[in-house]
Amino acid sequence: MKQAAPARRAAYAALRAVTSNRHDLPDALARARTRLVDERDAALTAEITTGTLRWLGAIDAVIVAFGRRPLPRLDPEVLDILRLGAYQILHLDRVPARAVVDDAVEMTREAHKGSASPFVNALLRRIERERERLPLPARPAAPDREAALDYLSVSCSHPRWLVERWLDREGFDAAEAWVRFDNSAAPLTLRVNTLAITRDELTARLAVAGVAVTPTRYSPDGLVVSGGHPLSTALHDQGAFFVQDEASQIVALVAGARPHERVLDACASPGGKTVAMAGRMGDCGLLVAGDVRARRVELLERTVARSGATSVRIVRFDAEALPFGPVFDRVLVDAPCSGLGTLRRDPEIRWRRSAAELPDLAARQRRLLERAATVVTPGGCVIYATCSSEPEENEDVVRGFLLDHAEFEIEPPREADTGVAALATLLTPEGFLRTTPPRHGLEAFFAAALRRRRYLVNPKPL
Repeated sequence: MKQAAPARRAAYAALRAVTSNRHDLPDALARARTRLVDERDAALTAEITTGTLRWLGAIDAVIVAFGRRPLPRLDPEVLDILRLGAYQILHLDRVPARAVVDDAVEMTREAHKGSASPFVNALLRRIERERERLPLPARPAAPDREAALDYLSVSCSHPRWLVERWLDREGFDAAEAWVRFDNSAAPLTLRVNTLAITRDELTARLAVAGVAVTPTRYSPDGLVVSGGHPLSTALHDQGAFFVQDEASQIVALVAGARPHERVLDACASPGGKTVAMAGRMGDCGLLVAGDVRARRVELLERTVARSGATSVRIVRFDAEALPFGPVFDRVLVDAPCSGLGTLRRDPEIRWRRSAAELPDLAARQRRLLERAATVVTPGGCVIYATCSSEPEENEDVVRGFLLDHAEFEIEPPREADTGVAALATLLTPEGFLRTTPPRHGLEAFFAAALRRRRYLVNPKPL
């Protein structure tokens, strides 16, 4: 009996793992790759699974319209097979539609849902026939809030509650640019391990290995891959670079770590910002990095070991109960957050999060910031950061903290100290770092540097 193509079967297994909440997307893809021998199949599996999750809202709307039944009436296995097939038909032009449909029918049988095979066959063939006239909301031609929300949420495949926030906060054009950014494929971005090599040297050595790169726009240590496979080179194994999003690189630079300082990375795993700060310190001084879960600490240890940094000390701790006194010149709190700023790279997050979660997340983030503030020396800085797009997790946390702590003040980062090109364009009027897709072409990250005053002036009355 004919079997479906390996990449499609692996993509189905990965999507089922995500939609059934057994695994997040990175874990699901890692498990799916263990079934594949050919790297091309692994790449196609990742493309199909990630793309399906990215366009899930629009795909589901088409399935409901053409299938004439609500999603809950479909078996979960059948629904995911339809989703994968629809994505390939609508977004992967190089994949023959007939092969997609045939494999979808075969996977339906393999999932022991053979009675649904005619339905799967008919629905996917209709999608292929009517791909140019899909039943999706059109881009509004005139200002109409409800029409705009229908278009941004359904046609552009984002949760309605989230695009409603962006629309009200940023306006239609910026909100549309934001969702288009999220729905585009993210480039592979590298951060040069400055402890081992310069950006120019790495660029030249990657070229010899058949990898083409261009410098990142803002980060002085970043490279965007435009061709080749850098992760397959000896340079990767030697720790010459790390995969790290440009906005994340900027946060590590804004942290402002300097040689001979005592620095704490309080929520450090997987370690990208840790080793970036070690590089800014020239590996001179003390950089304590930790996380709460054993698995996360192991990942952190591997990252640091590959970097070659010797100034880093790894400790397992709960960042809400740091086992230190006020001994650090600088503390980075890269707080656990909603992740809503990373929807381009992690598309499943948009379907996992809700507005109701934000207050609890913000409360925990405030506790982390409060505790971090107690281990900073007078004159030292605590840097609070997230990869969230939402004010509740960002400005609101910092403003609330400052209202209760007159001993801290905002210290806007400077381009001369960070090396970040055009840094002023990334800062808010208050002096916070805030990157957004429509303004900067970057994921939505936030950071605030707060200096502990050496002397308290005009303390808040009791």
